[in-house]
Amino acid sequence: MNKLKNRIAVTYSFKTIRNHVIIKGALLILGIILMQACHNSPNQNTSQVQDQEHPNITKLKNQSAEFIPEIIKLNDKVYVAVGYDGSNASMVIGDQGVVIIDALRALGAAEKVAQEFRNITDKPVKALIYTHGHLDHTGGTSAFIGHNKEVKIIARAGFKDELQERSPVEPILKQRNIRQFGRDLPAKDIINRGVAAGITPTDRAGKGYIAPNLTFQDSITLKLAGVDIQLHAADGETNDELFVWIPDLNTLFTGDNYYKSFPNLYAIRGSQYRDVKSWGESIQKMSTYPVEYLVPGHTRPISGKVLVHDNLKNYATAILSVYQQTIDAMNKGYTLQQTVDSVKLADSLINQPNLQEFYGSVPWGVRSIFLHYVGWFDGNPTNLNPLSSSQEAKRMAELAGGEDKLFQQLSAAVQKSDYQWGLELADYLLQTDYDRVKVTKIKIGLLRSLAAQQINAPARNYYLSYSYELEKSLM
Repeated sequence: MNKLKNRIAVTYSFKTIRNHVIIKGALLILGIILMQACHNSPNQNTSQVQDQEHPNITKLKNQSAEFIPEIIKLNDKVYVAVGYDGSNASMVIGDQGVVIIDALRALGAAEKVAQEFRNITDKPVKALIYTHGHLDHTGGTSAFIGHNKEVKIIARAGFKDELQERSPVEPILKQRNIRQFGRDLPAKDIINRGVAAGITPTDRAGKGYIAPNLTFQDSITLKLAGVDIQLHAADGETNDELFVWIPDLNTLFTGDNYYKSFPNLYAIRGSQYRDVKSWGESIQKMSTYPVEYLVPGHTRPISGKVLVHDNLKNYATAILSVYQQTIDAMNKGYTLQQTVDSVKLADSLINQPNLQEFYGSVPWGVRSIFLHYVGWFDGNPTNLNPLSSSQEAKRMAELAGGEDKLFQQLSAAVQKSDYQWGLELADYLLQTDYDRVKVTKIKIGLLRSLAAQQINAPARNYYLSYSYELEKSLM
């Protein structure tokens, strides 16, 4: 539109118009011309598409409503702190004290929530339950219990065994974590993380962690602060996950096995295999309880037996469907990409609000299942001993008629908004002796164009983060 206005301003300069009509008339004529030009412009659709926000970005922005800071009262005994940090922390009030479920990541954020909870009741903390070992659920414990060694701190056996900081490839996992969550993105590029706000507190992150002093294997029933509480092992997002069921309150705490997004069956930051089949079965088990109040590890709680049951049911169905479709395709001899292409959510599931791909992705889950069962070789003998990246790039350039021709194809892909193909062509050229700076600049633009279409926050954050890393490499 700006280009159009500039063109019209040249053709109908104000000076020329003033010599023929009075200013008021000139403005009226100019308005009519602008309207007609906009209506007739052959570039109208292109301009509007470029100016309009992609519907996926609008949906992702709307998801931010899930992270508005609030202490939510579910009933007289259960309060949930949402939006104070990247995950939720909850308080269950009993006759003899309170039970805390999950402890946030940043000690500073946990201190704020602990104070909010104390404003509700001054009863002492008798127990704290970790639903799993991720830092965003365990880092603020001391804010809730101080250093009172009499407080029971409860988790599953094997707690934190699979964590990033214990991995021999921790340095690259840390870098990929930064990209996935967009931790280094400028504020203008931040929306959210799919199941958490785009920016979360960093004040003494992890500094309040206290190790469990009570663990269990499969299930355990305890009376904590006068409340009967059942804890059940529930493999899923982690292999130390559990869920908390309080029968007298009809309240269930899912940990990170459930949140309002298609589940992150595979984390692009890198993680051990997440047992997809067990994850679906864990949700199935939860759906058999008469749950009135459902508290996820992230996003806001859900109330109402019918709504809760429907959410758990479609979640389990989606997970197990992806798993079974993947297994079936593999047994037909499909390659990895053929398997990815074949697995789809049913029409009855794909538009469900709690299955939008804000955080997890169906194709990523499929890839994870495939590689878990058969490893890197997809069954196609062509892939047993493939060409090196540089050899393949050289051959692609030759096939295109030379590096200049390959660059022309890259330019054509950009013009057609064929961003993924453009990225792949750019990577070929970056393996050759072609102008690295010029191709890298194009790749940066392609990454940002793809980011502008994403409903999936980790993908969007990764595209943008990588683009800034490339930009710095050119300085």
